[in-house]
Amino acid sequence: KNDMETIADKLRAHASKTPSNWREEAEFRLENKTWLRYSQMVAMKMLERMEELGLTQKMLAEKMNCSQQYVSNVLKGKENLSLETLFKIETALNLKLVCEPDFA
Repeated sequence: KNDMETIADKLRAHASKTPSNWREEAEFRLENKTWLRYSQMVAMKMLERMEELGLTQKMLAEKMNCSQQYVSNVLKGKENLSLETLFKIETALNLKLVCEPDFA
């Protein structure tokens, strides 16, 4: 075997057994760029407020009555947030993300 065949064999030996979905993820990011940017803005506001209040993800999860993993996904911009979840975030962090309701 030549060097190139040896290298190719080594790469195949370490290749993942499950197919990569990088292309689908890249296409999703392109198609949803605006929404993802908004999601990142929400995450940044949350992180800033959590830091101000000294809250961990676990503490925020407890205040929101959800799992720490869910909070982590929200902070990574991986969750499509419902109005209910946005309200829970706003309430738990005493933070306005959407709008001030006018219940008068």
